[in-house]
Amino acid sequence: MKVLAISGSLRGQSTNTRLLRALILMAPPQLEITLYQELDQIPPFNPDMESTELEAVTRFRAALRECDVVLISTPEYAHGIPGALKNALDWVVGSGELSGKAVIMVNASSRGVYAQASLQEVLTTMDARLLRDAEVTINILGKDLSPERIAASAEYSSALKELLQAIVELGVKTADGQSVAQE
Repeated sequence: MKVLAISGSLRGQSTNTRLLRALILMAPPQLEITLYQELDQIPPFNPDMESTELEAVTRFRAALRECDVVLISTPEYAHGIPGALKNALDWVVGSGELSGKAVIMVNASSRGVYAQASLQEVLTTMDARLLRDAEVTINILGKDLSPERIAASAEYSSALKELLQAIVELGVKTADGQSVAQE
């Protein structure tokens, strides 16, 4: 099963990105998790340009189409979604890549409740299939942990393994009704 991991942060040492990298390290063989790393290359959304073939937007849309599940981990800025993430999502409102797509929010801090609520509202409006039961909050903000240390930590790995198992068990259906989950 293909999983696209998106960090809402552009910071080089982002806690959210580290959390997603830990999930990549822990992923069982049935899951192919790819970290999307071009959020900063997507130009500001302009409805007049929506049908224009902009390379970064085309790659983002393709990455969303090609995955079965989207994992999003994002910080909170001024009680909202970071601009770069919201901008990327704006580019796929009209084209519909998230419509019906399974999306799981992963939180690196319990302090991001406003951003999570805002992101949930945006994704619901876009007709994403939010898997709220699979959401996980791992409080690693300010702990300066590497992805390897997060993955190896008894404190965090249990919840992350449960999340990964939930993705494996999803049995996400493709357009022709075939299950893409591999047991």
